[in-house]
Amino acid sequence: MKRSTHIIRLFFQLLFVVFFITCKGSEPAQKQEEQNPQYPKPGTLAPVETQKPNSDYKPAFEGQTRIAGIKTETPYEVSVIADNLVKPWAVISLPDGRLAITEKGGTMRIATTSGSLSSPIPGFPEVDDRNQGGLLDVAPAPDFETSRMLYFTLAERTEQGSLTAVGKGKLSADETKIENFQIIFRAIPYYDNSMHFGSRIVFDKQGNIFVSTGERSDLATRPKAQLLDNGYGKVIHITPEGQPVPGNPFVNTPGALPEIYSYGHRNAQGLDVHPETGDLWLSEMGPRGGDEINRIEPGKNYGWATITYGIEYSGKKVNEGITQKEGLEQPVYYWDPVLSPSGMTFYSSDVFPEWKNNLFIGGLSSKHIARLVIIDNKVVGEERLLESENQRFRDLGEGKDGALYAVTDEGRLYRISKK
Repeated sequence: MKRSTHIIRLFFQLLFVVFFITCKGSEPAQKQEEQNPQYPKPGTLAPVETQKPNSDYKPAFEGQTRIAGIKTETPYEVSVIADNLVKPWAVISLPDGRLAITEKGGTMRIATTSGSLSSPIPGFPEVDDRNQGGLLDVAPAPDFETSRMLYFTLAERTEQGSLTAVGKGKLSADETKIENFQIIFRAIPYYDNSMHFGSRIVFDKQGNIFVSTGERSDLATRPKAQLLDNGYGKVIHITPEGQPVPGNPFVNTPGALPEIYSYGHRNAQGLDVHPETGDLWLSEMGPRGGDEINRIEPGKNYGWATITYGIEYSGKKVNEGITQKEGLEQPVYYWDPVLSPSGMTFYSSDVFPEWKNNLFIGGLSSKHIARLVIIDNKVVGEERLLESENQRFRDLGEGKDGALYAVTDEGRLYRISKK
């Protein structure tokens, strides 16, 4: 009897030791999750993309595409707070918490976070609003509360053709018009088509401006993305007056536009600065497949149309079907089939701790919002939001209240907020 009792006691002691060792061994992972609420538990969910890719290209490194899925655990609610916008293109918060929204036809609206809309606000030059053109992005100046100055990108229309332009104007005291609008930069040359204007505008931490442009789509203009004598397929870095930022990478390069910051882009409709690192990130559309997320560094060449993970709409290879080449940057992440990425924003609020520093991107043909978890400049998790809404998400931005606001080509204004 005593021997049996002793054996039982030894058995439970052994169980305790095993339990203790197991718990100690799991502490680092537990602490990592506690210290970093966005930790996505890699591999716990299947990749969100299940369709067959358009190409047979292989990624350059593990995790460059079709990363493991993640799911937001914080309860949230989705509301359509307005549904009568006319082809909205951009949404951004003003310092007082209201939203500035551009409409492609050449007007701006101001919306409250409850969805009340101002009348259309005029004051812009003629825009080429055919197809992908129009009045495009908007960003308030850092001193907007005193200057009331807003910066815009637009497809400027002239007898010579159209191009991506950057302009600024003052919101009148009664908020009924934009006053003294002036163009401060033009992505030359003019070209008579209505495709691939880009473009987004974002202020850096020094108060200067980054602008993305498209390469105008045509086979005749596509090669210009690789040349430095034009504004096609570039990221531009200018002062609030439209001058090249001192220290730009090509200011001393003969024949180069001194405003160029990076090149080799196709049609970049998403641009934002990481809230902690200050790094510039960009989304751009590929052809069939090959949509990209890139971390932009000065003077770098991002490859279009020499390398790409996409193919022509006809099914043929782009260039020679090359996806990697020395001296050309690889995308941090790419999609095949396409996301059709448009506007994007990094989330910086504490309202959704698990979203902190995550990147949210509006998908057009894919009709959802992509959430990317990025750690050490690598995508480690992807989630799809609002798939059931069946909308083309053109842009989204973070509100002062910690909610996400999104506009769609169909005219809706969404709020995604914590329950």
